[in-house]
Amino acid sequence: MLVELFLFLLFLSAIVAGLLGSLTGLGGGVVLTPILVLFLGVPVPYAVGTSLISTISTSASSGSRYLNAGIANMRIAISLEIATTAGAITGSFLEFLVEKYKLFAILDIIFGIVLIFSTIPNFMRMSSEIPAYISPDGLSKLMKLEGDYYDEALRQKIRYHGVRYPVGLAGMYIAGLVSGLLGIGSGALKVLAMDLGMNLPFKVSTATSSFMIGVTAATSSGVYWALGLIDPIIIAATVPGVFLGASLGSRYLNRFLSRRLRQIFTLVLVALGIQLILKGLGIFG
Repeated sequence: MLVELFLFLLFLSAIVAGLLGSLTGLGGGVVLTPILVLFLGVPVPYAVGTSLISTISTSASSGSRYLNAGIANMRIAISLEIATTAGAITGSFLEFLVEKYKLFAILDIIFGIVLIFSTIPNFMRMSSEIPAYISPDGLSKLMKLEGDYYDEALRQKIRYHGVRYPVGLAGMYIAGLVSGLLGIGSGALKVLAMDLGMNLPFKVSTATSSFMIGVTAATSSGVYWALGLIDPIIIAATVPGVFLGASLGSRYLNRFLSRRLRQIFTLVLVALGIQLILKGLGIFG
C-alpha cells in the first residue's frame, strides 16, 4: 500500500472514529482499533496506543464543547472519576495475577458476553427520551448531582438529578478495573453506569463520559509512550481526523433524539462485545 494512500485512509478512519466516539461517549478507540488492525494492518500494540491518543483528542474536542453547552456535568464527572482511577490502579495490580494464570482469554470472552447482554436494558429504554422520575436518595441530594440543559431535539429545557450514587461509583470502579485489565476503553461502562445506574438523561451520560475518558486515556497512554508503542506518523494522521470527527459529533449530538443516540450506542456496544469475544478466542488481536 502506498504511504500516501495509507495515511489518507488513516485520516478518514479517524474522522469516523471521532464522530462515533463523541456521539456515544466511548471515545474514538473502540472504532479505530479494529479498523487499524483488521483493514490497515497496524500491529495491535501500536493500534491500542494510537486509540488511546485518539481518545484524548476526542475528549479534548467534544468534552469542552459539551461543558460549554451545559450537557456534560462537571460535578458528576469529578465525583465519579475518583472511582474510575481507583479501578484502573486495581486493574494494573491484578494484571500480573491474570497474566500468571493465563486468564486473559477467559476474561475477554466473559466481558464480551456481558457487554452484549448489557444492551438489553437499552432496548427497553429505547423509546424514552427522558428518564422516568425517581426520587433522589439522601446521598445524591447531598452531592448535588443535578443540572439542566436545553434539548434542541425536544425544544425544551430538561432538568435532571442523579440517583443511586453508590451504584454509579461501583460502575465507574468496574469500568476502570476492566479498562486496566483488558486494555479496552472505559467509556462503554461509564455511560451504562450513569444511564442505567444513576438514571441520568442519555445525552448527559454520553457527554459527561466524553469529558471523563480523556483523563483515563492520558494515564494509560504514558505507559505506551514509555514502551515506544506510539508511532508519530500514525498519530500525525489520526489525531487531526479524530479531532475533526469529534467536533462534528459534538456539534450535532444535541440535535439528535436520545433514541437515535441509543441505537448508535447499542450497535457500537455489540461490536465491542464481539471484538472482545474474538480476541478471547484468538481470532482478533
